[in-house]
Amino acid sequence: MAKAKTIAEKTNNTYEAMFLLGGAHASDVDSAVKLVRGILERHEGKPIVLKKWDERKLAYEIRGEKRGLYLIAFFTAPSLAVAAIVRDVELSDQILRVIVTRADHLNAEEMAAVEPQPIIPREERNTWDRPAWEERPSGPRRDRPGDRGGVRPAGKFGRGDESVEAFAKD
Repeated sequence: MAKAKTIAEKTNNTYEAMFLLGGAHASDVDSAVKLVRGILERHEGKPIVLKKWDERKLAYEIRGEKRGLYLIAFFTAPSLAVAAIVRDVELSDQILRVIVTRADHLNAEEMAAVEPQPIIPREERNTWDRPAWEERPSGPRRDRPGDRGGVRPAGKFGRGDESVEAFAKD
């Protein structure tokens, strides 16, 4: 059993991790990179690519932060080290979130070429472009298949024309 555990510890896999740090780290990216590199190296991880991915407004507040700095890291580490890295991030006050996935399918060129996707603004419609409440379609929706009303088939509770007392006798 001990021999199997040492073999599992020695097998290094390639991982991709996205770290989310608070907006205060956006002004000093070098210290944020050092922080993430320290966590990875503390658990025998060897960074291949570690860079700033983007700084964005968060969809919702996380620990009072409205903006976040995303760092992407590609690294090799023992398989047992991933849980320890995630645990260190959860205990850290500076890192808000992390997600770690396997990245064995990527080569070094693909890892270095990773860039953030552009944010596509949502198309806003003015209130005068929307149909009035009275003009909106009413009635049953036609996009759902199956029985959505009307006469129900007779079953345990009948069609609704029987009284409750009739079912209480059963």
